[in-house]
Amino acid sequence: MTRILLATRNPKKLDELRRILATENVTGIDIIGLSDVPDFPEAPEVGATFEENARAKARDAAQATGLPAVADDSGLSVDALHGMPGVLSARWSGTHGDDKANLDLVLAQITDLPDNRRGAAFVCAAALATPAGEETVVTATWPGILARKPRGTNGFGYDPIFVPDGHTVTSAELNPVEKDVLSHRGQALRLLLPYLRALA
Repeated sequence: MTRILLATRNPKKLDELRRILATENVTGIDIIGLSDVPDFPEAPEVGATFEENARAKARDAAQATGLPAVADDSGLSVDALHGMPGVLSARWSGTHGDDKANLDLVLAQITDLPDNRRGAAFVCAAALATPAGEETVVTATWPGILARKPRGTNGFGYDPIFVPDGHTVTSAELNPVEKDVLSHRGQALRLLLPYLRALA
């Protein structure tokens, strides 16, 4: 059994990758999170792009633990805000990880816009780094529009206001299996599957 570190403390992200591996019949891999390994200094996310941040997180984790490591950086790109919050998505309101404050601020910034100008996309870069220094980075996007108020309790972050193209429900109203198939992170993690299979 090959242990692969997913460089996160978010249990929902761990569950997501485990579900994807199971759905795709990838065996021989044990996914663990940062809570399962000794603490190590984690570099702050200072990259200008999702790719830079994902690569740095995966590289740091692989070097610190000696395990192959997967990391992602993802966020919301709002057309009317010129692609912001982007890499600042988790701290858009000024406090890192305050989902409600971040979401409320985005809604306030586009409150007067008509539906046809509320376009947005979730973007995810996922990186795989090995202790030997090999690195792979993939990127996926999930286009949609922003609802006028939050709906749904599944997911996290901006999920309650993101309505994917072709749907009338928000990302937070999709069940987890549906979301795995459609989402930016689900798409990106699937792009890494050939490399994860090789490690297994």
